[in-house]
Amino acid sequence: MGSADLANLSDKLMLTTVVLYIVAMVSYAADLGFGRRRAAAGAEEKAEEKAEEKVLVGAAGAEAAEPSAEKAEAAEETGGGERRAIDWARLAVLLNVLGWGAHLGVIVTRGLAGERWPWGNMYEFLTAIAFAAVTAFLIVLWRFQARFLGAFVSLAAVVGLGVANIWLYDSVGPVVPALNSYWIAIHVSAAIIATGAFTVGGTSTILYLLKARQEARSAVKEGAGGGFLDRLPGSDALDRLSVRVTMFAFPIWTAAIIMGAIWADEAWGRYWGWDPKEIWSFITWVIYAAYLHARATAGWKGRKAAILALIAFAALLFNFFGVNYMFSGLHSYA
Repeated sequence: MGSADLANLSDKLMLTTVVLYIVAMVSYAADLGFGRRRAAAGAEEKAEEKAEEKVLVGAAGAEAAEPSAEKAEAAEETGGGERRAIDWARLAVLLNVLGWGAHLGVIVTRGLAGERWPWGNMYEFLTAIAFAAVTAFLIVLWRFQARFLGAFVSLAAVVGLGVANIWLYDSVGPVVPALNSYWIAIHVSAAIIATGAFTVGGTSTILYLLKARQEARSAVKEGAGGGFLDRLPGSDALDRLSVRVTMFAFPIWTAAIIMGAIWADEAWGRYWGWDPKEIWSFITWVIYAAYLHARATAGWKGRKAAILALIAFAALLFNFFGVNYMFSGLHSYA
């Protein structure tokens, strides 16, 4: 298969990826909105049936319980209402994994088409960041059963891929000489992984703030509902998840900055030149470091710590979008 065919395949896989992520996002939202409610209703119904069966057994003996057994057998043969209902959770995860596989295919085929590492321009870099974010979510899903993040991370991935395809798309071609180095596989990969993980952490932080606000309102006004927020974990659980993901991403971001300095010395003859990208990468690092340090030593928790984490995430986004388009520097080739 030639380079043009591989590039064309990459574009087609991109369309498949976006469609799968959109359907997965809708399925996650359906599970968040209806899945737990249906499960709770099913549990209550089973409890009522069990209590009713005990009453029948106690009042009329084993013979009176036969209709209940026959009812259960009939439900088993027909599949039952619960079995006929769509399992949004499994559907969402399945579509998410299929989309992740297609997304991986996008990156691999584009790299093969260009015979280089496939993050040499903004389109490829944003595509890789979206992939890293989805990968980080799937790991969090497996490790912490945090399925509630699926709709929001999928939305972020769809928006990122949409921006990449509509405004940043660039055909496959050679990279500038400065990027033709093995360091791109080390430095840029680390930055991509950290950014993807920070995205999941930032999403969890936003949900924490919304959930904490809803809990505070419920404490003041009993019974105050928060829509989908009622079906999220408690604010403490969201806060812990955000911290754990950030603690994972921060050392990788640190390594990315250090390896970038080493690469800069090889490419431009200096480790640090106060380039706009270098400055904002360092600012992002400082804010995240302050956030983790404040939580570990000053006991910062709750809203003020979450706001600091969101400031750091905003600096990260500005470092990617704002710096590349508002400032000129040695990283402008991206």
